[in-house]
Amino acid sequence: MMEYKGYYGVVRFDDDAEIFHGDVLLARGAVTFQGETVAELKQAFMDSVDEYLSFCNESGIEPEKPFSGRLVLRMKPELHRAIAVAAKRANKSLNELITRKLEEEFGIAA
Repeated sequence: MMEYKGYYGVVRFDDDAEIFHGDVLLARGAVTFQGETVAELKQAFMDSVDEYLSFCNESGIEPEKPFSGRLVLRMKPELHRAIAVAAKRANKSLNELITRKLEEEFGIAA
């Protein structure tokens, strides 16, 4: 997966057309790109993100924010209770406990 300015590109290969096609994730509307080589594909991805941001700016549209840092979760009440108890025992907030566990799981430094 490619990343540029907080946006991610997912790529697939079209065997019939012998070309790479990609989609920019988390952008408003369909933002796509394509290329025949890896270098072309990377440049097309960056160009598509830049064009998307420019279009939003010129149109007065707020671009989709790739990640706000806020996440609403739904879970079983039993799991919620267990996490709340674990957080209390660790003298941490629910947010801090869950964030630390996710950072550990995905290898992201605190």
